[in-house]
Amino acid sequence: MTKTVLELAILPGDGIGMEITKPCVELVQAALQKAGEPAANENWLEAGAGAYTKLGNALPAETIDGCRKADAILLAAMGDPEVRYPDGTEIIPQIDLRFELDLYAGVRPVRSVPGIKGPLADPRGNQLDFVLVRESTEGLFASVGKGTRDDDQATDTQVITRKGTARVCEFAFKLAQQRKARGYVGEVTSVDKANVFKSMAFWRDVFDEASEGYSDITKKYGYVDAVAMEMVRRPWIYDVMVTENMYGDILSDLAAGLIGGLGMAPSADIGDEHAVFQPCHGSAPDIAGTGKANPTAMFLSGAMMLEWLAVEKGNKNYDRAALFLRSAVDDAFAEGTLVSTERGGDAGVAEISAAVGQALVSLNNNDRRIA
Repeated sequence: MTKTVLELAILPGDGIGMEITKPCVELVQAALQKAGEPAANENWLEAGAGAYTKLGNALPAETIDGCRKADAILLAAMGDPEVRYPDGTEIIPQIDLRFELDLYAGVRPVRSVPGIKGPLADPRGNQLDFVLVRESTEGLFASVGKGTRDDDQATDTQVITRKGTARVCEFAFKLAQQRKARGYVGEVTSVDKANVFKSMAFWRDVFDEASEGYSDITKKYGYVDAVAMEMVRRPWIYDVMVTENMYGDILSDLAAGLIGGLGMAPSADIGDEHAVFQPCHGSAPDIAGTGKANPTAMFLSGAMMLEWLAVEKGNKNYDRAALFLRSAVDDAFAEGTLVSTERGGDAGVAEISAAVGQALVSLNNNDRRIA
């Protein structure tokens, strides 16, 4: 029987983007073939500050069309502080793409990688495994490009809708069910500020309504300021968290700090029809071309993409490919001798890519993490 060939849209973007995208795509292809699947078709597309400089458009129509036609979208990093729109704002087409494709669920896994020590003294701080889900199309980010400003006052408006809140909460509860089936506790915590803002009280009401269809999942609540404290004090108490866009933007960076920094933090923006997978970090133009970048978050985003495709396509081999890639990352860092430059070591793109690639080759189908 002829196997389906995946169609991947690949957006390397700016700065270190191409440096970390090339080895990531190679590892994704190797993981697919190791799992018994054919290599995916690659459609490399332009977007970002470089595209704006070259074409006058940071997100060309051809790129949007290519993303719509793809089975999944792999995005590296976009933007350059030196390249701005005429109004002075930075070029952020990755956010435009969220709105264009209605990618409402921002998924930020917080998983400790063996051999990477976090900043917490408690040993449980090195065994984290929870997920932060942020609503990605409204909240305070609804004001992007729409805020007002004069000499005396500036305003940005937060927008919370029933539709937007309900669907991201439903997503979080379904994710908690999937995790519970794999042995996790099965909880969803609403992170809000319902004691102060009417919009957040509304959010919590809709969260409660969404929970009614998930009697097997425990619902909890936390004010965003208190949750920020608990994420430093005892982050292991969380399973799945769901929150507004800006709160999630802030907390996801805090979460990245718990697992070794943005260079270790993957992410996804998922909608009903499309999904983008990208590292949490930016384009880091200050180190572009030096080889110092840490590509690990990009690799783990690739693994997230394969995991999502397994569900979307009903193909368990894609899940095996995801496990191969994630396990290879774990094995590469497990001994603690591979230390990335942002953590004080000397391992950059080439060294980390080679270590993960070798670990991937060494894995076999009998590995308990894969079987």
